[in-house]
Amino acid sequence: QVTLLESGGGWVRPGESLRLSCVRSGSTFGPVTMGWYRQPPGKEREMVAMITDRGTTKYGDFVKGRFTISTNNAESTVYLQMTDMKPEDTANYYCITYTDDKLYWGQGTQVTVSS
Repeated sequence: QVTLLESGGGWVRPGESLRLSCVRSGSTFGPVTMGWYRQPPGKEREMVAMITDRGTTKYGDFVKGRFTISTNNAESTVYLQMTDMKPEDTANYYCITYTDDKLYWGQGTQVTVSS
């Protein structure tokens, strides 16, 4: 069983930066992809960024170079560095892990961008 624990959410002003972290625990046996989704208020959940265990990354179109996803050496922690944040980045951010044909979700961490 894989569990995910997010941290780093909070409130920032437009133009500021924030870094989210997600620690994965539990055993995995195959390739692992980790990433972040978000759900803005009143909207559907959308993909923010993904990273495979080979380091291949993918970002949502709205990121436009502002966010960077990375992992630690053990690939058990995934980070999302967000810069030049905008009010439309306000959302609940969820960590995900896809491995062994299963998709796991974290509980989410709230990010609010406002002046």
